[in-house]
Amino acid sequence: MNVKLNETPVRTSRNFQINNLKLDIDIPTKIKEFENIEIINQESKITKEIELNDLVYGNGEELEENNIKYSNNKIRIETKKEDIKLIYNFDDKNLELINQIEIIGNNDANIIIEYKSNTDKKCFHNGIIKTIAKENCKLNIVIVNLMNDKSNSFEAIENDILENAVVNYTIIDLGGKTSVTNYYSNILGVNASNDLKTIYLGKNEEIKDLNYIAELKGEKTNIDIDVQGVLDGNCKKNFKGTIDFKKGCKKAKGNENEFCLLLSDKAKSIALPMLLCTEDEVEGNHSTASGKVDNKSLFYIMSRGLSYKEAVKLIVKSNFNKIIDRILDEEIKKEVLEEIDRRLD
Repeated sequence: MNVKLNETPVRTSRNFQINNLKLDIDIPTKIKEFENIEIINQESKITKEIELNDLVYGNGEELEENNIKYSNNKIRIETKKEDIKLIYNFDDKNLELINQIEIIGNNDANIIIEYKSNTDKKCFHNGIIKTIAKENCKLNIVIVNLMNDKSNSFEAIENDILENAVVNYTIIDLGGKTSVTNYYSNILGVNASNDLKTIYLGKNEEIKDLNYIAELKGEKTNIDIDVQGVLDGNCKKNFKGTIDFKKGCKKAKGNENEFCLLLSDKAKSIALPMLLCTEDEVEGNHSTASGKVDNKSLFYIMSRGLSYKEAVKLIVKSNFNKIIDRILDEEIKKEVLEEIDRRLD
């Protein structure tokens, strides 16, 4: 099926070739329940009773309809003060996951959601994560994509952030032949804050498509987006970042930064940062850049006895470490570092 997905909220010149992503993909229907999931720490109320409304943006009509009609795993979390870990293990009997996760932030919580492949077969993931951060709560949410390099992964994330609430999102996007993320944050309440940090690593013929949209609506709201990536081989990456200052968000602040390290002359990095504004007394900043590994840094590291590959790994990890350190679970952090090593071999 040919689908058009992950559209920007405001269309730009077609010359940029970034308004949307067009893919020929097989979207499964009527699949069996996804059974290989671990839920670690169940102090919070966890149920399967979810009724999601239509997404504001999402990854496109076809994928959203597929998720609503054929979801084979639903989880609703009403948080308590604790750590929660959800691990989706793809294997030969669980190759297709169409999931919905609803997070109701009543109290502070740390939540990790991990997708990983324990099979060499092609896997499919189409997920929706909806978060409501209620007044004064703080949520630290980490998403880790370690799916194999034959798989397709599509994730649509949507937040409602109320007065004095804080949502810190960390996205570790290392897996998948195609990995597409749509992230929308509705920053509503006075002093509401959203911090989004991402790392991605693509190689061979892989596709990474990141579409991040934040709408600031309450006074003194804040969004901070920082994306660090690495591309090798013939990989293609699109980064679309939109910060929209809506009427009523006086004294709001928004920052977005994206940097891509190119390890190959054939890798293609396209970035489109946008600031939109209909309010006075706001502060917005954006930047994007890409470049190759600094030869002076390589020479310095290799003069200490490291090989070229080891030196590149060290440079990549130094770019990623600040974001990886946001993962509070040492086991997950170790898996991420090992996957980076493996993919850079």
